[in-house]
Amino acid sequence: MQSRTDLAIENTETEESLKGIEKEEIKEGELKITRISVTDRETADMIGKPVGKYITIECLPITDNIGDLKKEAEIIAKEIRNFVPDEGEILVAGLGNKEITPDALGVKSMEYILATRHIKGEFARAAGLDKLRGVSVITTGVMGQTGIETGEIIESIVKKIKPDLVIAVDALAAKEVSRLGCTVQISNTGINPGSGVGNRRKGINEKNIGIPVIAVGIPTVVDLMTLIYDKSESMIVTPREIDLLIERGAKLIGMAINCALQGEYDYDTLSELVS
Repeated sequence: MQSRTDLAIENTETEESLKGIEKEEIKEGELKITRISVTDRETADMIGKPVGKYITIECLPITDNIGDLKKEAEIIAKEIRNFVPDEGEILVAGLGNKEITPDALGVKSMEYILATRHIKGEFARAAGLDKLRGVSVITTGVMGQTGIETGEIIESIVKKIKPDLVIAVDALAAKEVSRLGCTVQISNTGINPGSGVGNRRKGINEKNIGIPVIAVGIPTVVDLMTLIYDKSESMIVTPREIDLLIERGAKLIGMAINCALQGEYDYDTLSELVS
């Protein structure tokens, strides 16, 4: 039996002795944060992850948390902010297929992102929103719906509106069921659309897009290869509370991104603006 993972923390758990892997673990309340730097290209190839930085935030299961996840969102926001330039406009892209629940995280998250690129001038000042950073929000759909590669859509928009950074949100796959719905990964290496459902496309990264790309995701499935009657079948395992996981995970990611980008405003104010 083989399994695939999008989480750098799972790919480096048994590879810490390899050169070019640096790992730091800290605690923030009930959250555990692991910061991993992969600096050696040969090692990167060995573990199947590009050279770059990966942050994993482990929390209590999102589906068990009856609170508003404010504290978690603020901590995640601090980690995202480490990758965000102090100035410039941002494009936030929600990847995935809204018709397939485990793959709907990216699309659903965009419902909570505050789009502000159009809020300018006297209107912004009169509304008390003149300190908002310019943010554009898109959902790309999937190639089966649009006939266009997700990377091509984002690349075209980047060329037109010229943001300084792309933040791409997508569902991820994990090796361990215990990581579903209680792990957030942030990286500066970009993302492969469809990772969460095993349908990889052209990478959305700085090399292909032309500007830095931050990837944010939550694992929603475990992707297994199992033998059934001597045939190799790809199987995806997802928790029974997947609908709740996507709904709460989307709000968590959306509000974390808002807090990371709009540092002049607190969580409660941003929550009111997107409600």
